[in-house]
Amino acid sequence: MSKRQMYETQTEHWITPILERNNFELVDVEYVKEGSTWYLRAYIDKEGGITVDDCEIVAREMNEILDREDYIEDSYVFEVSSPGLGRPLKKEKDYIRSMGKELEIRTYRSMNGSKEFYGVLTGYDDDTVTIQTEEDEKLTFAKTDIALIRLAFDF
Repeated sequence: MSKRQMYETQTEHWITPILERNNFELVDVEYVKEGSTWYLRAYIDKEGGITVDDCEIVAREMNEILDREDYIEDSYVFEVSSPGLGRPLKKEKDYIRSMGKELEIRTYRSMNGSKEFYGVLTGYDDDTVTIQTEEDEKLTFAKTDIALIRLAFDF
């Protein structure tokens, strides 16, 4: 397990009880370097959406744990945020929630002359995702070929 994965897993472990007490859902945890700064980010959600006050409640309590446990050796900034509208599908619950909805899929390499696909999620498993396009075409993608998968938005 990499250092990044270890930090993310440990953060999930400590933040989950806080979220459960507040009826929030953990969408994702990431430990990333942007420029010269490391960021530990927790993305949370709830029915009806997350507010700034919700993020503050979680951040305040989690900061106490981060200070006490001190399991991250680098200097970093901790942030709690809403995942936003364009959040990617990562976990099984994301796929369950998105069944029957239109998705945007971007692939790492061109497939059938395109790297961008839209269609309704009709199936998924551990390794693949299947969509039905507007042209009534059924497309199945290996998850390893997917660079981005999220709900499609029509603005």
